[in-house]
Amino acid sequence: MTTRRRTVLQGALALLGAAALAPAARAQSDGVRAIFWGGQARAERTFAVFDLFQKKFGTAPVASEFMGFNDYWTKVATQTAGGNAPDLIQMDYRYIVEYAQRGALTPLDDYLGKTLDLGDFDADQIEAGRVDGKLYGVSMGAGGFCLQVNAGAFERAGLPVPGPTTTYADLAGMVGDFNAANAGMRMLPDGSGNEPALENWLRQRGKALYTPEGELAFDTADAAEWFTLWAELRAKEACVTAEEQAIATGTIDTSMLVTGRAASGFTGVNELIAYQALVKDTLAVANMPLAMAGGKGGQYRKPTMMWTLAGTSEVKDEAVELINFFVRDLEAASLLGLERGIPSSAASRDHIVGGLTDLERQTLDFFANLGELLGPIPPPPPAAAGEISLSLLGTLSQEIGFGAKSPEDAAAQLVSGAKDILARAG
Repeated sequence: MTTRRRTVLQGALALLGAAALAPAARAQSDGVRAIFWGGQARAERTFAVFDLFQKKFGTAPVASEFMGFNDYWTKVATQTAGGNAPDLIQMDYRYIVEYAQRGALTPLDDYLGKTLDLGDFDADQIEAGRVDGKLYGVSMGAGGFCLQVNAGAFERAGLPVPGPTTTYADLAGMVGDFNAANAGMRMLPDGSGNEPALENWLRQRGKALYTPEGELAFDTADAAEWFTLWAELRAKEACVTAEEQAIATGTIDTSMLVTGRAASGFTGVNELIAYQALVKDTLAVANMPLAMAGGKGGQYRKPTMMWTLAGTSEVKDEAVELINFFVRDLEAASLLGLERGIPSSAASRDHIVGGLTDLERQTLDFFANLGELLGPIPPPPPAAAGEISLSLLGTLSQEIGFGAKSPEDAAAQLVSGAKDILARAG
C-alpha cells in the first residue's frame, strides 16, 4: 500500500485539501513523512531514493508530498503551527534561522559520527546548516544562482549568448535585434522582485541584504537604483511586462522562461536539468548580469536545500538514517545526479562524475569557471527574511510594474517595511 502524495499542490484550495490529507498519510504509514519543493523531475528522483531506502532497510514506505516554492512555505508554516509537520522538511538557507530559533527543528549534533556521517562533507556546507552553533540542516548539494538562458533565442537574433562578463547595459543594448527575431518574447523576466537577483546586484557593489547581526544592510538609495534599473529595462522592452510577470507563481511551469515569454530566468544553477526538460530550445547557464563592466560577480556557493528534522517527529532515528542515506549512499547519488546541486560528500561526487550528461556537466563546471566572481557565503538571513522576500519585495515590484508606485516611493517602503518586519521578528 502506498502512502505517497505525488500531486503538485497549488493555490489555496489545494493547500486546504493537503492540510486535510496530512493526518491520513501518518495513519497509513509508521514510517517517515517528508515534504519538499520542486517540479516533477525532482520528485521522480526523490521518490526513487525513498524507494531504494525502503528496499535496502525494509522500512515502511516514505510518505511524501511536493509543490512549488511559494506554496511550499505556506504549507510548511501551516503544518508546523498545527503541530503536524512532516518528519523531514526540505529547508532553504533563507528560512533555517527562523525555523530553528522558533524551536520547530531538532538539532542533529547528537547524531554526528553515529547515524549521521558527514566526515567527507565540504566544511562550508556543514557550517551553512548551523544556527547558533548547533547543526540543524544537512546540505543536499552545493549550488547558487545564475541567469539561465535560452541560447537558441539569442542565436536566432545573431547575438552572443550571455556569459560571465555580460552586463545589464549589454543586455539593454541588444533589445532591438533580439525583439525583432523573437516575436512575443523578451530577453529577461522582470527581476525587480527577485531576491537572489537583488542580493547579487548588491554584493557586486560591496553591499549585502543583511548584516551578520541580522539587520538590513542596504538603504533607500540602493533600493531606488535597483527599482529604477528594472523600470528602464521594462520601458526598453528588455524584460516582460508586469501583466506577464504576474502569471509566474513560483513554479517552474509558470516561469517566464518555460512559458516562452522570456529568454532567461533567475534560477538555481542546479535547476537547469528541470527547466531543460520543459523547454524545446537549448538552455545554458550564465553568470548573473554584472552591474558594471569589470565589476565583482556577487556569486557564492550555498546549500541548494537542506534536510531538516522536525522538532515534533516521533521517528527521529529513522528520519536521520534517511537523511544520511540520501546524502551518502552511492546508489542514491546516482539517482539524484546534480538536480539538487553538487553533492557535498566527496565520495558521492567522485562516484557520479563519470556518468554525468553534458547538461549536468554545465552545472558542475559553472562554479569552477567563475574564478574571482565567486565570493564567500553570507551569514544565514535573519528570521522573517522570507516575509521580506516573498511578500514585501514582490508586492512592491508588482506595484511599480503596474504604475501604482514610483521606484523611489517603493524603495522607501521596502526599507522601512523590511526594518519593521525584522523588528517584529526580533
